[in-house]
Amino acid sequence: MTTTSIDHWIDGARVAGTSGRTAPVFNPATGARSADVALASVEEVDAAVASARAAATQWRRSSLSRRSEVLFAFRQLLHERSDELAHIVTAEHGKVLSDAAGEIARGLENVEFATGVPNLLKGGFSEQASTGVDVYSIRQPLGVVAGITPFNFPVMVPMWMCANAIATGNAFVLKPSEKDPSAALFLAELWKEAGLPDGVFTVVQGDKEAVDRLLVHPDVAAVSFVGSTPIARYIYETGTAHGKRVQALGGAKNHMVVLPDAELDLAADAAVSAGYGAAGERCMAISVVVAVGDVGDRLVDAIALRLPKLVIGDGAEPGTDMGPLITAEHRDKVAGYIAAGESSGARVVVDGRESAVPEEGFFLGTTLLDHVAPQMSVYTDEIFGPVLSVVRAETYEEAVALINSNQYANGTAIFTRDGGAARQFQFDVEVGMVGINVPIPVPVAYYSFGGWKSSLFGDSHMYGPEGINFYTRGKVVTSRWPDPATSSVDLGFPRTR
Repeated sequence: MTTTSIDHWIDGARVAGTSGRTAPVFNPATGARSADVALASVEEVDAAVASARAAATQWRRSSLSRRSEVLFAFRQLLHERSDELAHIVTAEHGKVLSDAAGEIARGLENVEFATGVPNLLKGGFSEQASTGVDVYSIRQPLGVVAGITPFNFPVMVPMWMCANAIATGNAFVLKPSEKDPSAALFLAELWKEAGLPDGVFTVVQGDKEAVDRLLVHPDVAAVSFVGSTPIARYIYETGTAHGKRVQALGGAKNHMVVLPDAELDLAADAAVSAGYGAAGERCMAISVVVAVGDVGDRLVDAIALRLPKLVIGDGAEPGTDMGPLITAEHRDKVAGYIAAGESSGARVVVDGRESAVPEEGFFLGTTLLDHVAPQMSVYTDEIFGPVLSVVRAETYEEAVALINSNQYANGTAIFTRDGGAARQFQFDVEVGMVGINVPIPVPVAYYSFGGWKSSLFGDSHMYGPEGINFYTRGKVVTSRWPDPATSSVDLGFPRTR
């Protein structure tokens, strides 16, 4: 059987791989091998970075209005062709089409934010800071920056990075996941059609060899990463050791606290939507529900009642609620966590291993575990699958202590009718993103995305205002246009009076 070859994008064109190494790409809904993606060698990465470096030199000279013009054109193309892109995402990731469309829409928000670059890059100016002296600040691009992105959001996460990076005058090199690489090439074609100069957006397909080269390459000034915590730590430590600016977003174990006064149906709907959407393969998925006081039994019953109604199947088919997992190996790993939880004493309320799912493809049904304890692996580990764990807590204080003692601190949520309790929760909880009666509190594009503790390595959150700062560096200019007649030698430290 002949499969499609998925290539690199260098200097404004598709470039076939020359390393001789490839990786298979599958349709998770059928289990069929749909393509082979090239895996770049060190030499191929070097060629890509060289092209990006040459382009960056010219792109940083472009006017802010020119950059904004390209971003507006890209935004329009992305809007017009979002359906086509959604099908590409579903074919390689497996998520349902509506979820793929939602991912694109959230990525589009970041492009729209970046179109305002003329305002975002405005500096400050102080006239007459000293006699005849003006002081002003500017922000300038870094040069070549790289993004290493995960399989679960092959459009949105690259848009978190490249929109701001390009708007601020950098050249961007994307290393997408080798599991679903085609969306990156589609984005590259849209950038070119929008008028972006060749070399400003580059796609290097690859695996660890490509990642390691980007992390040590002397011409790569910054690296953005989203993925698991162990890899995020490695990216951060390696990149910073080689003098790079790094933001590395890691794993998550997001808790949703449900207080006894919460609207039960609202909380149950939210738990199902946030726990099982995209088959749980989201870094902002709710994976732990903390039932406080006497709400536990009622909440577990309400969640369990909803699960048989979910349609599991090919994400490209109308009416499907949840698609497959990304690979057969990952599906089996998630099933192993269910077995481990059961053997550790958790009650399996709904068992996804026994669900009626398509025989072909990498499917696993929804699982609901009750009476999960903090020492169980289903609680301590990031499962990244359709498994929702319920932990019981007697009090609000116990629930908050549970969250704050967890190594992950990406997102959290509380469901309650009590405004005072909600306000206290946002004050008390040690997590980067908080939802109040909102289960997936992903910030809008004019804020920034990022967790705390082992969910983030580096000082900068992603996209929004912090993204602008990450892809630029500040410069302060002190200026005087003196009258030569007033010039004199002065060895003292300059004073402003």
